[in-house]
Amino acid sequence: MSDTPPAVAYSTANYIALPVSTSTLLLYLLGALALGGLGWLLRRFYQERQYRRRPYVAPAHNNWAQQLPPTGAPLHRVALLGDPGAVATDGTDPILNLLAGWQQQTGPAGTVIILGDNVYPTGLPAPQHPGRAAAEARFAALLDVLRQFQGTVVFLSGNHDWNKGRPDGWEYLRRQEAYVREQLPQAYYLPVDGHPGPVSLQLAPDLLLIVLNTQWWVQRGVRPAADAKAPFQELRRLLEANRHQRVVVAGHHPLYSNALHGGKFTAKQHVFPLTTVHKQAYVPLPIIGSLLPLYRKVVGAAEDMAHPRYRKMRRRLLRVLHEFPGVLYAAGHDHNLQYFAYKGGHYLVSGSGSKTAFVQKGGRATFVHEHKGFFSLDIYPQREAWLRTLEPGQDEVFRLRLQNAPEAATPPSEPASSSQVAQPLL
Repeated sequence: MSDTPPAVAYSTANYIALPVSTSTLLLYLLGALALGGLGWLLRRFYQERQYRRRPYVAPAHNNWAQQLPPTGAPLHRVALLGDPGAVATDGTDPILNLLAGWQQQTGPAGTVIILGDNVYPTGLPAPQHPGRAAAEARFAALLDVLRQFQGTVVFLSGNHDWNKGRPDGWEYLRRQEAYVREQLPQAYYLPVDGHPGPVSLQLAPDLLLIVLNTQWWVQRGVRPAADAKAPFQELRRLLEANRHQRVVVAGHHPLYSNALHGGKFTAKQHVFPLTTVHKQAYVPLPIIGSLLPLYRKVVGAAEDMAHPRYRKMRRRLLRVLHEFPGVLYAAGHDHNLQYFAYKGGHYLVSGSGSKTAFVQKGGRATFVHEHKGFFSLDIYPQREAWLRTLEPGQDEVFRLRLQNAPEAATPPSEPASSSQVAQPLL
């Protein structure tokens, strides 16, 4: 008799599955999410490398270079320049030199509109403040160029001019306005004394400027007393009364943006989120770092479109502007050049007067470029208007003839009341 044990037949039924612990499943899930996030970041980084700092033009306008403006001189030109608060003070600043050339070419038939953030980082401090000398030197460099201009100069204020929106910002704004009154008395600083506006200024026949102090709606602390809704009602009245002419509405804060304040971030900013505050703050915070972009996109800092105060102001303003096709709204705030055509209106961001920052291509944008520069609005007979990009050291990268609003009835016989018409600082 053999001592060999009997053979045992094995099948899958003989295996008992061991339970996988919850912690193991969680680790697998986190690993999958981490790999997925890494893949997304690498893909985004590669895509951004393909287009960053290159002009983007929407496919429908790829033939922009074949569209030529009239050969004659414009009847009026408007330079729309935002965020010049960090210009060089040694005479070599490329934007100031470009602006000086534009002014010389334009002569008296022109207007320069400075769209806010005129002095970085916190506006114009008090005389005894340690940052006063540097701030005043930068502002003086800008004023020295504008002083040579024979045309009209208009200043707006931005969040940095209000001490970055801090509770004592109105004091900083009034100090800057007084400085302009002293140094460049022929200029306009609108609206006066930090009021919300709107204020109108006739730049040329058939060309009206309306200025809003958009910082008033997002400002914390003391500010001029006003009804938050009344300015939009007055804006609607002004636009209705001026359908017969080209209208430019100017405010510091954009209404459309493919950049930081519109909730757009680079792949690098998800890994190094502190670079959104300081460009050299390369502290790696992977995964956790994505919470900051998410927060600013959904909840928003005070200067972001997502912030409740900004969001409410933007919604009310767009509700009015969408009623008036052909109006151009000009802003700064984001440090790049952007143009959007939407619901019959024209919306631009011209905030690269002294700094540049990432801007995402596509979406509703017709044109974007991460480059120093500014827009020029050139007005020809029959209200023909051309938007042109001016950038230091390179050829024109985009221009566009803007569609007019539908022809309106005969202009009203009564002008706007004196309380709505801008006065120079003299």
